[in-house]
Amino acid sequence: MYTKHPADTVIVLDFETTGLSPNMGDRAIEIGAVKIQNGIVIDQFQQLMNPGFRVSSFIEGYTGITNKMLDSAPSCHAVMDEFADFIQGYNLIAHNASFDQRFLDAELGMLGRQYNGSFVCSMLLARRLYQDVPNHKLGTLVSELDIANNGTFHRALADAEMTARLWLRLIDEVKTQTNLQTVSFDVMRKLSKTSKASIPALFKKLAA
Repeated sequence: MYTKHPADTVIVLDFETTGLSPNMGDRAIEIGAVKIQNGIVIDQFQQLMNPGFRVSSFIEGYTGITNKMLDSAPSCHAVMDEFADFIQGYNLIAHNASFDQRFLDAELGMLGRQYNGSFVCSMLLARRLYQDVPNHKLGTLVSELDIANNGTFHRALADAEMTARLWLRLIDEVKTQTNLQTVSFDVMRKLSKTSKASIPALFKKLAA
């Protein structure tokens, strides 16, 4: 809906969850997000949430989020209702966005809430702009591109912060390749959906 908005005014989000699929009954257990305005982080959102059942030992080990931590956390409904307010009016970015969008849609769907922004996946975009890196996992890109981080991975706010820095780096890369002064969200979305082989031609078109 906000395709004409600048690409550097967005919300970057990340979920930690009980598993891979809300269709299989999995729920969100943490949301982290940063709000970027004109390339500067102006706000953030971070909250654990109790899914209403115990999480597996694998998820505890993977995320560092324990059942004890979740016992005292507010419910998914309470947190996601607040988060729905936080994201209104902004386009959304996530690394492997199909995963995060599934959980966002599922959690907000249970509340009868909606959002009016569009998603772009920073992983898909990185695959097109940085074709020579070994893989496009967030940790790999952070290392390869020397993006600032505190060494924490698989916690929602830390991952959202690193993804935000990656997103701004991707915008800078597009500016370098096209000489555009400002890059719209729509340009980033088009690039993320363009085949790798067609990227040079699209850059040329954007630079014209």
